[in-house]
Amino acid sequence: MNKSYLAGLLLLSLPAFSQISPIKTKVSMAADKIESKVIEWRRDFHEHPELGNNETRTAAIVAKHLQSLGMEVKTGVARTGVVGILKGGKPGPVVALRADMDGLPVTERGSLPFASKVKTQYNGQEVGVMHACGHDSHTAMLMGVAEVLAGMKADLKGSVKFIFQPAEEGSAPGVEGGAELMVKEGVLENPKVDVVFGLHIWAQTEAGKITYRPGGMMAGVNDMQIIVKGRQAHGAAPWASIDPIVVSAQIINNLQTIVSRNLNITENAGVVTIGSIHAGVRSNIIPEQAEMLGTIRSLSVEDEKLLISRIRTIATKTAEAAGATAEVKIPYSNHYPVTYNDLALTEKMLPSLAKVAGAENVKLIPPITGAEDFSFFQEKVPGLFFFLGGMPKGADPKTAPSHHTPDFFIDESSFKLGVKALTGLTLDYMDMAK
Repeated sequence: MNKSYLAGLLLLSLPAFSQISPIKTKVSMAADKIESKVIEWRRDFHEHPELGNNETRTAAIVAKHLQSLGMEVKTGVARTGVVGILKGGKPGPVVALRADMDGLPVTERGSLPFASKVKTQYNGQEVGVMHACGHDSHTAMLMGVAEVLAGMKADLKGSVKFIFQPAEEGSAPGVEGGAELMVKEGVLENPKVDVVFGLHIWAQTEAGKITYRPGGMMAGVNDMQIIVKGRQAHGAAPWASIDPIVVSAQIINNLQTIVSRNLNITENAGVVTIGSIHAGVRSNIIPEQAEMLGTIRSLSVEDEKLLISRIRTIATKTAEAAGATAEVKIPYSNHYPVTYNDLALTEKMLPSLAKVAGAENVKLIPPITGAEDFSFFQEKVPGLFFFLGGMPKGADPKTAPSHHTPDFFIDESSFKLGVKALTGLTLDYMDMAK
Protein backbone atom coordinates (compact mmCIF):
# COMPACT_ATOMS: atom_id res chain seq x y z
CA MET A 1 0.00 0.00 0.00
CA ASN A 2 1.27 3.49 -0.85
CA LYS A 3 2.72 5.08 2.31
CA SER A 4 1.23 8.53 1.74
CA TYR A 5 -2.18 6.97 1.14
CA LEU A 6 -1.86 4.97 4.37
CA ALA A 7 -0.91 8.08 6.34
CA GLY A 8 -3.91 9.94 4.93
CA LEU A 9 -6.19 7.02 5.73
CA LEU A 10 -5.01 6.98 9.32
CA LEU A 11 -5.53 10.70 9.73
CA LEU A 12 -9.02 10.45 8.28
CA SER A 13 -9.82 7.81 10.87
CA LEU A 14 -9.21 10.13 13.80
CA PRO A 15 -12.73 11.61 14.02
CA ALA A 16 -14.33 8.15 14.04
CA PHE A 17 -14.79 8.17 17.81
CA SER A 18 -18.10 6.35 17.68
CA GLN A 19 -16.31 3.14 16.73
CA ILE A 20 -14.53 2.99 20.09
CA SER A 21 -16.06 2.82 23.56
CA PRO A 22 -15.78 6.16 25.37
CA ILE A 23 -13.17 6.46 28.11
CA LYS A 24 -14.98 6.59 31.41
CA THR A 25 -15.23 9.96 33.12
CA LYS A 26 -13.65 8.48 36.21
CA VAL A 27 -10.46 7.75 34.27
CA SER A 28 -10.03 11.44 33.49
CA MET A 29 -10.83 12.32 37.08
CA ALA A 30 -8.38 9.73 38.39
CA ALA A 31 -5.63 11.07 36.11
CA ASP A 32 -6.28 14.59 37.36
CA LYS A 33 -6.16 13.39 40.94
CA ILE A 34 -2.91 11.47 40.56
CA GLU A 35 -1.03 14.19 38.64
CA SER A 36 0.68 15.61 41.73
CA LYS A 37 1.90 12.13 42.74
CA VAL A 38 3.32 11.51 39.28
CA ILE A 39 5.21 14.79 39.44
CA GLU A 40 6.50 13.94 42.92
CA TRP A 41 7.71 10.51 41.78
CA ARG A 42 9.38 11.98 38.73
CA ARG A 43 11.23 14.60 40.75
CA ASP A 44 12.48 11.96 43.16
CA PHE A 45 13.75 9.76 40.32
CA HIS A 46 15.31 12.78 38.63
CA GLU A 47 17.23 13.69 41.77
CA HIS A 48 18.41 10.11 42.23
CA PRO A 49 19.22 8.77 38.73
CA GLU A 50 20.86 5.40 38.14
CA LEU A 51 22.69 4.07 35.10
CA GLY A 52 21.52 1.04 33.13
CA ASN A 53 21.53 -2.30 34.97
CA ASN A 54 22.03 -0.41 38.25
CA GLU A 55 18.49 0.89 38.81
CA THR A 56 18.15 -0.77 42.21
CA ARG A 57 16.67 2.19 44.12
CA THR A 58 14.26 3.03 41.31
CA ALA A 59 13.20 -0.61 40.96
CA ALA A 60 12.57 -0.93 44.70
CA ILE A 61 10.26 2.11 44.68
CA VAL A 62 8.39 0.79 41.64
CA ALA A 63 8.00 -2.71 43.10
CA LYS A 64 6.73 -1.39 46.43
CA HIS A 65 4.14 0.75 44.64
CA LEU A 66 2.88 -2.11 42.47
CA GLN A 67 2.68 -4.41 45.48
CA SER A 68 0.67 -1.79 47.36
CA LEU A 69 -1.86 -1.94 44.51
CA GLY A 70 -2.32 -5.67 45.03
CA MET A 71 -0.45 -6.82 41.94
CA GLU A 72 1.60 -9.92 41.37
CA VAL A 73 5.12 -8.46 41.17
CA LYS A 74 8.36 -9.96 39.90
CA THR A 75 11.69 -8.22 40.48
CA GLY A 76 15.19 -8.85 39.18
CA VAL A 77 13.96 -9.28 35.61
CA ALA A 78 16.87 -8.68 33.21
CA ARG A 79 18.91 -7.80 36.32
CA THR A 80 16.98 -4.83 37.73
CA GLY A 81 13.66 -4.83 35.87
CA VAL A 82 10.26 -4.99 37.54
CA VAL A 83 7.09 -6.58 36.14
CA GLY A 84 3.65 -6.22 37.66
CA ILE A 85 0.51 -8.09 36.58
CA LEU A 86 -2.94 -6.64 37.15
CA LYS A 87 -5.63 -9.23 36.54
CA GLY A 88 -8.95 -7.67 35.60
CA GLY A 89 -12.32 -8.80 36.82
CA LYS A 90 -13.45 -9.87 33.34
CA PRO A 91 -11.85 -12.08 30.67
CA GLY A 92 -9.97 -10.44 27.86
CA PRO A 93 -6.56 -9.80 26.28
CA VAL A 94 -3.25 -9.12 27.99
CA VAL A 95 -2.02 -5.59 27.35
CA ALA A 96 1.62 -4.75 28.13
CA LEU A 97 2.69 -1.22 29.02
CA ARG A 98 6.38 -0.38 29.17
CA ALA A 99 8.50 2.33 30.80
CA ASP A 100 12.30 2.56 30.91
CA MET A 101 14.12 3.50 34.13
CA ASP A 102 17.79 4.26 33.40
CA GLY A 103 19.66 7.55 33.36
CA LEU A 104 22.71 8.66 31.40
CA PRO A 105 26.37 9.52 32.16
CA VAL A 106 25.66 13.26 31.79
CA THR A 107 26.40 15.97 34.36
CA GLU A 108 23.30 18.10 34.90
CA ARG A 109 23.78 21.83 34.37
CA GLY A 110 20.30 23.18 35.11
CA SER A 111 19.16 24.94 38.28
CA LEU A 112 16.18 22.74 39.15
CA PRO A 113 15.70 22.32 42.91
CA PHE A 114 15.65 18.55 42.28
CA ALA A 115 18.66 18.52 39.93
CA SER A 116 20.91 15.48 40.13
CA LYS A 117 24.14 15.69 42.07
CA VAL A 118 24.92 12.01 41.61
CA LYS A 119 28.41 10.92 40.56
CA THR A 120 29.57 7.46 39.58
CA GLN A 121 32.24 5.56 37.66
CA TYR A 122 31.63 4.92 33.97
CA ASN A 123 34.20 3.49 31.54
CA GLY A 124 36.92 4.03 34.12
CA GLN A 125 36.23 7.69 34.85
CA GLU A 126 34.05 9.69 37.21
CA VAL A 127 30.93 11.09 35.57
CA GLY A 128 27.74 12.79 36.58
CA VAL A 129 24.48 10.88 36.24
CA MET A 130 21.33 12.54 34.91
CA HIS A 131 17.91 11.66 33.57
CA ALA A 132 18.76 13.49 30.35
CA CYS A 133 16.25 11.62 28.20
CA GLY A 134 13.07 11.62 30.30
CA HIS A 135 13.05 8.05 31.55
CA ASP A 136 12.26 9.36 35.03
CA SER A 137 8.99 10.73 33.64
CA HIS A 138 8.20 7.47 31.82
CA THR A 139 8.56 5.51 35.05
CA ALA A 140 6.47 7.99 37.04
CA MET A 141 3.71 8.11 34.44
CA LEU A 142 3.44 4.32 34.26
CA MET A 143 3.25 4.16 38.04
CA GLY A 144 0.33 6.58 37.74
CA VAL A 145 -1.33 4.44 35.06
CA ALA A 146 -0.92 1.41 37.32
CA GLU A 147 -2.74 3.16 40.15
CA VAL A 148 -5.55 4.38 37.89
CA LEU A 149 -6.14 0.95 36.33
CA ALA A 150 -5.84 -0.84 39.67
CA GLY A 151 -8.72 1.31 40.86
CA MET A 152 -10.80 -0.10 37.99
CA LYS A 153 -9.72 -3.72 38.43
CA ALA A 154 -13.23 -5.16 38.68
CA ASP A 155 -14.24 -3.55 35.38
CA LEU A 156 -11.12 -4.43 33.37
CA LYS A 157 -11.81 -6.71 30.39
CA GLY A 158 -8.47 -8.47 30.55
CA SER A 159 -5.11 -8.14 32.26
CA VAL A 160 -2.35 -5.54 32.18
CA LYS A 161 1.36 -6.34 32.38
CA PHE A 162 3.41 -3.37 33.58
CA ILE A 163 7.01 -3.62 32.34
CA PHE A 164 9.56 -1.37 34.02
CA GLN A 165 12.68 -1.89 31.96
CA PRO A 166 16.34 -1.30 32.79
CA ALA A 167 19.16 -0.32 30.43
CA GLU A 168 17.26 1.13 27.48
CA GLU A 169 20.30 3.29 26.78
CA GLY A 170 22.36 0.15 26.30
CA SER A 171 24.72 -2.05 28.26
CA ALA A 172 28.49 -2.29 28.36
CA PRO A 173 30.09 -4.21 25.46
CA GLY A 174 29.53 -7.92 25.92
CA VAL A 175 26.83 -7.43 28.58
CA GLU A 176 23.25 -8.29 27.73
CA GLY A 177 20.53 -6.03 29.04
CA GLY A 178 17.42 -3.99 28.38
CA ALA A 179 14.39 -5.07 26.41
CA GLU A 180 16.27 -7.77 24.51
CA LEU A 181 17.18 -9.59 27.72
CA MET A 182 13.68 -9.13 29.15
CA VAL A 183 12.24 -10.80 26.05
CA LYS A 184 14.76 -13.66 26.33
CA GLU A 185 13.72 -14.15 29.96
CA GLY A 186 10.07 -14.47 28.91
CA VAL A 187 8.58 -11.11 29.88
CA LEU A 188 6.00 -11.44 27.10
CA GLU A 189 4.86 -14.86 28.35
CA ASN A 190 2.96 -16.19 31.39
CA PRO A 191 0.55 -14.63 30.68
CA LYS A 192 1.17 -14.25 26.98
CA VAL A 193 1.03 -10.62 25.87
CA ASP A 194 -1.31 -9.73 22.99
CA VAL A 195 -0.21 -6.14 22.39
CA VAL A 196 2.32 -3.67 23.79
CA PHE A 197 2.11 0.13 24.12
CA GLY A 198 4.83 2.60 25.04
CA LEU A 199 5.60 6.30 24.90
CA HIS A 200 8.61 8.60 24.97
CA ILE A 201 8.59 12.19 26.21
CA TRP A 202 9.93 14.53 23.51
CA ALA A 203 11.64 17.80 24.37
CA GLN A 204 11.22 19.32 20.91
CA THR A 205 7.43 18.82 20.74
CA GLU A 206 5.05 21.13 22.61
CA ALA A 207 3.33 19.79 25.71
CA GLY A 208 -0.23 18.68 24.99
CA LYS A 209 0.64 17.13 21.63
CA ILE A 210 1.21 13.52 20.59
CA THR A 211 3.17 12.47 17.51
CA TYR A 212 3.31 9.11 15.80
CA ARG A 213 4.19 7.25 12.62
CA PRO A 214 2.89 3.94 11.25
CA GLY A 215 5.54 1.42 10.21
CA GLY A 216 9.19 2.35 10.77
CA MET A 217 9.09 5.21 13.27
CA MET A 218 12.59 5.04 14.73
CA ALA A 219 15.71 3.61 13.15
CA GLY A 220 17.32 0.29 13.74
CA VAL A 221 20.87 0.76 14.99
CA ASN A 222 24.13 -1.14 14.87
CA ASP A 223 27.41 0.08 16.24
CA MET A 224 30.60 -0.92 14.46
CA GLN A 225 34.32 -1.29 14.97
CA ILE A 226 36.83 -1.14 12.12
CA ILE A 227 40.45 -2.01 12.84
CA VAL A 228 42.93 -1.13 10.11
CA LYS A 229 46.30 -2.93 10.30
CA GLY A 230 49.31 -1.68 8.38
CA ARG A 231 53.08 -1.57 8.96
CA GLN A 232 54.77 0.66 11.51
CA ALA A 233 57.64 2.96 10.52
CA HIS A 234 59.48 6.10 11.50
CA GLY A 235 57.46 9.22 10.72
CA ALA A 236 60.43 10.57 8.77
CA ALA A 237 60.33 7.57 6.42
CA PRO A 238 56.65 7.06 5.54
CA TRP A 239 57.59 5.08 2.40
CA ALA A 240 58.65 2.26 4.71
CA SER A 241 55.18 2.07 6.24
CA ILE A 242 51.70 1.00 5.33
CA ASP A 243 50.04 3.91 7.06
CA PRO A 244 46.77 2.85 8.82
CA ILE A 245 45.89 6.48 9.50
CA VAL A 246 45.90 7.42 5.81
CA VAL A 247 43.97 4.22 5.00
CA SER A 248 41.44 5.03 7.73
CA ALA A 249 40.95 8.50 6.25
CA GLN A 250 40.30 6.95 2.85
CA ILE A 251 37.82 4.50 4.35
CA ILE A 252 35.97 7.29 6.17
CA ASN A 253 35.65 9.31 2.97
CA ASN A 254 34.53 6.29 0.95
CA LEU A 255 31.90 5.36 3.53
CA GLN A 256 30.18 8.68 2.85
CA THR A 257 29.17 7.42 -0.59
CA ILE A 258 26.93 4.67 0.82
CA VAL A 259 24.00 6.89 1.76
CA SER A 260 24.49 9.27 -1.17
CA ARG A 261 25.03 6.61 -3.86
CA ASN A 262 23.68 3.24 -2.68
CA LEU A 263 20.65 3.97 -0.50
CA ASN A 264 17.34 4.93 -2.11
CA ILE A 265 16.73 8.00 0.04
CA THR A 266 13.36 8.65 -1.59
CA GLU A 267 12.08 5.66 0.41
CA ASN A 268 14.04 5.71 3.67
CA ALA A 269 16.79 7.68 5.32
CA GLY A 270 20.01 6.14 6.56
CA VAL A 271 23.08 7.14 8.52
CA VAL A 272 26.69 5.93 8.52
CA THR A 273 28.76 7.85 11.07
CA ILE A 274 32.31 7.37 12.33
CA GLY A 275 32.35 8.95 15.77
CA SER A 276 35.75 7.88 17.07
CA ILE A 277 39.19 7.20 15.62
CA HIS A 278 42.29 6.31 17.61
CA ALA A 279 45.82 5.57 16.40
CA GLY A 280 49.39 6.17 17.45
CA VAL A 281 51.12 7.62 20.50
CA ARG A 282 53.40 10.36 19.17
CA SER A 283 54.06 12.61 16.21
CA ASN A 284 57.04 10.86 14.62
CA ILE A 285 55.84 7.26 14.68
CA ILE A 286 53.49 5.88 12.07
CA PRO A 287 51.56 3.27 14.08
CA GLU A 288 50.81 -0.31 13.17
CA GLN A 289 47.03 -0.01 13.45
CA ALA A 290 44.10 2.37 13.80
CA GLU A 291 40.66 1.78 15.34
CA MET A 292 37.41 3.41 14.27
CA LEU A 293 34.05 3.24 16.03
CA GLY A 294 30.79 4.28 14.44
CA THR A 295 27.04 3.92 14.22
CA ILE A 296 24.70 2.74 11.47
CA ARG A 297 21.02 3.77 11.32
CA SER A 298 18.38 2.34 9.00
CA LEU A 299 14.60 2.21 8.75
CA SER A 300 14.11 -1.23 7.22
CA VAL A 301 15.70 -4.66 7.44
CA GLU A 302 16.61 -4.48 3.75
CA ASP A 303 18.40 -1.15 4.16
CA GLU A 304 20.23 -2.46 7.22
CA LYS A 305 21.59 -5.39 5.20
CA LEU A 306 22.62 -3.05 2.37
CA LEU A 307 24.47 -0.64 4.67
CA ILE A 308 26.34 -3.41 6.48
CA SER A 309 27.33 -5.13 3.25
CA ARG A 310 28.65 -1.93 1.70
CA ILE A 311 30.58 -0.96 4.85
CA ARG A 312 32.32 -4.34 4.90
CA THR A 313 33.19 -4.16 1.21
CA ILE A 314 34.41 -0.58 1.25
CA ALA A 315 36.51 -0.98 4.41
CA THR A 316 38.18 -4.25 3.42
CA LYS A 317 38.79 -3.37 -0.24
CA THR A 318 40.05 0.16 0.46
CA ALA A 319 42.52 -1.31 2.94
CA GLU A 320 43.52 -4.05 0.51
CA ALA A 321 44.22 -1.50 -2.22
CA ALA A 322 46.74 0.16 0.09
CA GLY A 323 48.37 -3.09 1.19
CA ALA A 324 46.68 -3.01 4.59
CA THR A 325 43.90 -5.10 6.10
CA ALA A 326 40.65 -4.07 7.73
CA GLU A 327 38.66 -6.06 10.26
CA VAL A 328 35.00 -5.04 10.48
CA LYS A 329 32.78 -6.00 13.42
CA ILE A 330 29.04 -5.20 13.08
CA PRO A 331 27.45 -5.01 15.54
CA TYR A 332 30.33 -4.23 17.85
CA SER A 333 28.47 -4.06 21.16
CA ASN A 334 24.77 -3.45 20.49
CA HIS A 335 21.99 -3.74 17.95
CA TYR A 336 18.40 -2.47 18.10
CA PRO A 337 15.85 -3.38 15.42
CA VAL A 338 13.66 -0.78 13.74
CA THR A 339 10.94 0.56 16.05
CA TYR A 340 8.07 -0.60 13.87
CA ASN A 341 4.49 0.41 14.66
CA ASP A 342 2.10 -2.31 13.52
CA LEU A 343 0.01 -0.78 10.73
CA ALA A 344 -3.34 -2.30 11.69
CA LEU A 345 -2.85 -1.58 15.38
CA THR A 346 -1.84 2.02 14.70
CA GLU A 347 -4.93 2.61 12.58
CA LYS A 348 -7.15 1.02 15.24
CA MET A 349 -5.75 2.98 18.18
CA LEU A 350 -5.29 6.49 16.72
CA PRO A 351 -8.86 7.51 17.64
CA SER A 352 -8.07 6.61 21.25
CA LEU A 353 -5.11 9.02 21.28
CA ALA A 354 -7.26 11.67 19.61
CA LYS A 355 -9.91 11.35 22.33
CA VAL A 356 -7.50 12.20 25.11
CA ALA A 357 -5.38 14.81 23.30
CA GLY A 358 -7.81 16.23 20.73
CA ALA A 359 -7.57 15.22 17.06
CA GLU A 360 -5.78 18.48 16.22
CA ASN A 361 -3.01 17.58 18.67
CA VAL A 362 -2.21 14.13 17.23
CA LYS A 363 0.32 14.63 14.45
CA LEU A 364 1.94 12.37 11.87
CA ILE A 365 5.74 12.86 11.78
CA PRO A 366 8.62 11.76 9.54
CA PRO A 367 10.76 8.84 10.76
CA ILE A 368 13.47 9.55 13.32
CA THR A 369 17.04 8.22 13.10
CA GLY A 370 17.26 7.82 16.86
CA ALA A 371 16.73 4.27 18.13
CA GLU A 372 14.68 2.56 20.85
CA ASP A 373 14.92 -0.97 22.21
CA PHE A 374 11.12 -1.03 22.56
CA SER A 375 11.59 -2.56 19.11
CA PHE A 376 12.51 -5.92 20.69
CA PHE A 377 8.98 -6.16 22.13
CA GLN A 378 7.51 -5.19 18.75
CA GLU A 379 9.41 -8.03 17.07
CA LYS A 380 7.34 -10.49 19.11
CA VAL A 381 3.89 -8.87 19.45
CA PRO A 382 2.08 -5.99 17.71
CA GLY A 383 3.14 -2.70 19.27
CA LEU A 384 2.47 1.02 19.14
CA PHE A 385 5.08 3.52 20.29
CA PHE A 386 4.44 7.26 20.23
CA PHE A 387 5.94 10.55 21.38
CA LEU A 388 4.46 12.75 24.09
CA GLY A 389 5.26 16.45 23.85
CA GLY A 390 7.30 17.79 26.74
CA MET A 391 8.44 21.21 25.51
CA PRO A 392 6.96 24.27 27.27
CA LYS A 393 4.25 25.87 25.16
CA GLY A 394 5.52 28.70 23.00
CA ALA A 395 9.16 27.54 23.11
CA ASP A 396 11.19 27.15 19.92
CA PRO A 397 12.04 23.49 19.19
CA LYS A 398 15.22 24.64 17.44
CA THR A 399 16.59 26.16 20.66
CA ALA A 400 14.91 23.96 23.30
CA PRO A 401 17.55 21.81 25.07
CA SER A 402 17.62 18.43 23.38
CA HIS A 403 17.82 14.92 24.76
CA HIS A 404 21.15 13.58 26.09
CA THR A 405 22.42 17.06 26.96
CA PRO A 406 23.23 18.69 30.34
CA ASP A 407 20.42 21.25 29.93
CA PHE A 408 17.66 18.77 29.01
CA PHE A 409 14.31 19.98 30.32
CA ILE A 410 10.70 18.81 30.13
CA ASP A 411 7.41 20.45 31.07
CA GLU A 412 5.71 18.46 33.83
CA SER A 413 2.26 19.57 32.66
CA SER A 414 2.55 16.88 29.97
CA PHE A 415 2.48 13.98 32.43
CA LYS A 416 -1.27 13.94 32.91
CA LEU A 417 -1.80 13.47 29.17
CA GLY A 418 0.69 10.60 29.19
CA VAL A 419 -1.27 8.86 31.95
CA LYS A 420 -4.55 9.37 30.09
CA ALA A 421 -3.08 8.17 26.79
CA LEU A 422 -1.71 4.87 28.10
CA THR A 423 -4.84 4.28 30.17
CA GLY A 424 -7.09 5.07 27.22
CA LEU A 425 -5.17 2.79 24.85
CA THR A 426 -5.46 -0.06 27.35
CA LEU A 427 -9.19 0.30 27.96
CA ASP A 428 -10.08 0.89 24.33
CA TYR A 429 -8.05 -2.07 23.13
CA MET A 430 -9.78 -4.29 25.68
CA ASP A 431 -13.17 -2.97 24.56
CA MET A 432 -12.39 -3.74 20.92
CA ALA A 433 -10.93 -7.20 21.51
CA LYS A 434 -13.13 -10.13 20.60
